[in-house]
Amino acid sequence: MKIALFSDIHANLPAFHAFLKDVESRDIDAMYCLGDLVGYNIWPNEIINEIRKRKIPTLAGNHDFDIARMSPITEWTSDYEQSGKVSTLYTNFLVKAEERKYLRTLPAHIRLNFQLNEDSLTLLLVHGSPRKINEYLLEDKEEASMLEIMEEADADILCFGHSHKPYHRILSTELEGKKQFRHAINIGSVGKPKDNDARGCYVILSINENSTKLNAESIQVEFIRFEYDIETAAKAIENSPLPNNLAEMLRKGF
Repeated sequence: MKIALFSDIHANLPAFHAFLKDVESRDIDAMYCLGDLVGYNIWPNEIINEIRKRKIPTLAGNHDFDIARMSPITEWTSDYEQSGKVSTLYTNFLVKAEERKYLRTLPAHIRLNFQLNEDSLTLLLVHGSPRKINEYLLEDKEEASMLEIMEEADADILCFGHSHKPYHRILSTELEGKKQFRHAINIGSVGKPKDNDARGCYVILSINENSTKLNAESIQVEFIRFEYDIETAAKAIENSPLPNNLAEMLRKGF
């Protein structure tokens, strides 16, 4: 089974259209969105409605959660936090009632249990972490801490977004004298990359009948980068009440 996993579109319609064109050219069996449909650009309703039309199973990201509930804005101090504050205000202005209702219904987690011959695998999809929607699981997180999070969540494969920085870590443990492997996968961002690569990013996760916790190589993770019309997305920001620095972030991928 090949599963396309994507996240953090952030109201970037040109990026989302390019992602859909790319993923539709590939042999995919299933597709899941890990949240943050809205924020930082001008097309939140269009993204929500495209997701709904295609019936793509989708999680709530932290931006979706806040916009759905019109959560109060805290006092932020840094330039980026000020940009986030303006983005939240503007997104709340843009999002329509029906689309807001949809955001309120999105789940926090999706769990898939695979029975593969004599083995089983649990795939857990979250936005930030199993513990908190806006927790960052960064690549340099201490291995013991990452393992503890995955063990508590009963996740052999944990996929998440939120930081917009893709990576794949394979963590090993030993049970009854046998080495077992867990996979922590940040799937990157479709519409707002932050890893100094301005192209959109998503993951194709491959699980086959021989996949097992005992063989790290039996689970395949492919990071897909795709080009999109960055200037259209950046100029849309510049022609809106959103701060211009958000457009520069798109151009530079940070």
